[in-house]
Amino acid sequence: MTSMMIACITICVFLFIGLTGGIWLAIRARNMQYWLPAYFTQKKRDNPITFSPEQPRHIFIAVCDHFEPEWGNPEKSEALARVDRWCEEYPARFSQFSDSRGQVPQHTFFFPQDQYAPEYLDRLAVLCKQGYADVDVHLHHDNDTAEGLRQKMNEFRQTLFDRHGLLRKDPLTGEIVYGFIHGNWALCNSRPDGRWCGVENEIEILLETGCYADLTMPSAPSDTQTQIINSIYYAKDLPGQCKSHDHGTLAGVGQPPEQDSLLMIQGPLRLDWSNRKWGFLPRIENSDLHDGRPATLNRFQHWLAADVHVTGRPDWTFIKLHTHGAKPGNIDTLLGPETEAFHAALRQETNQHPEWKYYYVTAWEMASLIHQAEQGVTAPDFEAIHTVQPRVSGVKV
Repeated sequence: MTSMMIACITICVFLFIGLTGGIWLAIRARNMQYWLPAYFTQKKRDNPITFSPEQPRHIFIAVCDHFEPEWGNPEKSEALARVDRWCEEYPARFSQFSDSRGQVPQHTFFFPQDQYAPEYLDRLAVLCKQGYADVDVHLHHDNDTAEGLRQKMNEFRQTLFDRHGLLRKDPLTGEIVYGFIHGNWALCNSRPDGRWCGVENEIEILLETGCYADLTMPSAPSDTQTQIINSIYYAKDLPGQCKSHDHGTLAGVGQPPEQDSLLMIQGPLRLDWSNRKWGFLPRIENSDLHDGRPATLNRFQHWLAADVHVTGRPDWTFIKLHTHGAKPGNIDTLLGPETEAFHAALRQETNQHPEWKYYYVTAWEMASLIHQAEQGVTAPDFEAIHTVQPRVSGVKV
């Protein structure tokens, strides 16, 4: 072997090592190591789906807003103006649109307990009564305790129910129930540095206080992202462990959840090769709606392809989206022409697929529909949803 050949081989080896190292650094920089293995190895749980016009499909879309009117520490007047803008502009802009059941676009405000002021919720309650929205629970906390969390959840759900006429009661237990999204994505003390939670048995406390489902995930590119992706599943508290929801049991038709397990509803998480960084690195499609990244038909196709469903009911697709709707910039996008254009395009798209039905739903309705799928229902029954509340697995009374 000549010295020239040796030199060429050496250069190729170093190039390969450099390229591999660069890819690994890019993966680590976006914390993709937590979920890429599942993305590439996760097998279809049912027969492969082809999204053809001939195939019946039920598509449920829920926008879950980490709604923080005091984001950025504004003056109180500015925070109130943000809420007022939602309450005034949302009906004005979106009452012209309706889904396959005639329902207008729905928006679920996950309101932070730590930013509670009655004037915010009084305004949102009016929007809810008008039929455009629902309210559930959001929480930012740091270095908390199990007892502190229990007190916060019990007091806040009671306030929302008694003071504002929000949330609802489970008819079997009489408990006030709520959906939950964790602030800073740190559910079950899942941040490696231990910040923004502190409660390792958070799932247990949520169940005790009436949580019907957690809708925190996906959190990518945060390091709190679970290894389970694009799934509807049940997680149980793992004593002495953080991030218990990193493991769980998939929801399935005819498969009742285990006692003391919490329903986890994940939004789509995919690699977007159509929107590359520097021309070759795929971006992350994490179902986040924000300034510069509104809902579009291209993103809708990604959300469909994520194929989030109850095992055994692949023709029901659950699309849980998230946003920070009170954040400057985001509010302009969510209440702007881009979002109007998406609703118009969605209507046109589904008109081309006669067997497709799409539904704007609240977080609570989405959880109820998941339970219908588990029970073997083949067509969504919205009338039943509003007479029977979603079951809460493991609520202790």
